[in-house]
Amino acid sequence: MKVFRQLSTPRLLGSIAALLAVAIGASVLAVTAFGGSAPTPPSQPLDQALKDAISKAAPAGITARVQFTNNLFPSGSLSGVTGTEGSALQSSASGRLWWSSDGRGRLELQSNSGDTQVLWDPKGVNVYDSSSNTVYKLPVSIPAPASDHSGPSLADIDSFLTRLAKSWTVSGAVPSDVAGQPAYKVTISPAHSAGLLGSLELAWDANQGVPLEIAVRAQGQSSPVLALTVTDITYGAVSDADLAVSPPAGAKTVDLGSETSGKADTNGSHAKVSGLPAVQAALPFTVSAPDTLVGLPRKSVQLIGGSDKGALVLYGKGLGGIVVVERAASSGLGKQLSQLPQVAIGSTTGHELATALGTVIVFDKGGVSYIVAGSMPTSAAETAARSLG
Repeated sequence: MKVFRQLSTPRLLGSIAALLAVAIGASVLAVTAFGGSAPTPPSQPLDQALKDAISKAAPAGITARVQFTNNLFPSGSLSGVTGTEGSALQSSASGRLWWSSDGRGRLELQSNSGDTQVLWDPKGVNVYDSSSNTVYKLPVSIPAPASDHSGPSLADIDSFLTRLAKSWTVSGAVPSDVAGQPAYKVTISPAHSAGLLGSLELAWDANQGVPLEIAVRAQGQSSPVLALTVTDITYGAVSDADLAVSPPAGAKTVDLGSETSGKADTNGSHAKVSGLPAVQAALPFTVSAPDTLVGLPRKSVQLIGGSDKGALVLYGKGLGGIVVVERAASSGLGKQLSQLPQVAIGSTTGHELATALGTVIVFDKGGVSYIVAGSMPTSAAETAARSLG
């Protein structure tokens, strides 16, 4: 969360989109149609299936063919936004995946407008989108695979599942087959309000312990909102050439982490400013932070940003909450955001991105730029936005 609190407004939104794409690629998995010809593993309790998977040594490498599906954005919702037309990350695309046991990986997705390359190592992630000839860099720490394969005990796993069951409904380990491999599949769904999220699905290779399925479904939807499908997979060492790709010399670079350092205090450390009075005292504009927003109580107010300071206000709890970011209108939101579909927010006009998992609204009012985001329908997001300022 510290990284996102210190990003400027345009880069805050960009990093959210980049992380979404990267998280799917770095998971090394997939969703596939089950019921193929491969044998299924024997039935066993979920805790034992998880322990067996965690305890297995990682393969030297993975080479796979994949199918990426993205139903997150409604058709036409990003039309006219620079860099989105034809991008493989904005729609369904086929591709390939390579992963090495030293923590490096590469996901290549192909579309009619060109390839999208997602590369990661323990130091961070780079995403190259050829449709906009842009490289997005995100310096995040990605742990390398553990050398100790003993893993947690069965009691530790049981304790984790007990805690998980307080907030999520968890299925058993369902014997399945994925990409020709015997696999176990588990589905978890929120037991309480989680906005528009319906369920998460994961499957892993019963023999290798490698994840083979990840899918996200919205409430009431049978088809995944986001899915990456392994259609064929082999295990073995991967060459360095398969784990590297060089974008053209003229490619634009966007560093999503360039402003994460912020400003340090006199002792060289970062002072955290929280609470409405303290945050208000640090900002030149009036922070709009009502006690409740569409029925959700205000949980926290924090100061964010380096040179472009602002307020981060959180309402509600967990995935069912609302995030409000406020900055001086002079900071601007960028040309790309201004090309999103328009929406009336009281006497002003905002721009709205509605997805199957939530809504983001950006607008200026009274000299302040606002971002309202949450896993909620557009009507609720618009009501929340109209209550600010």
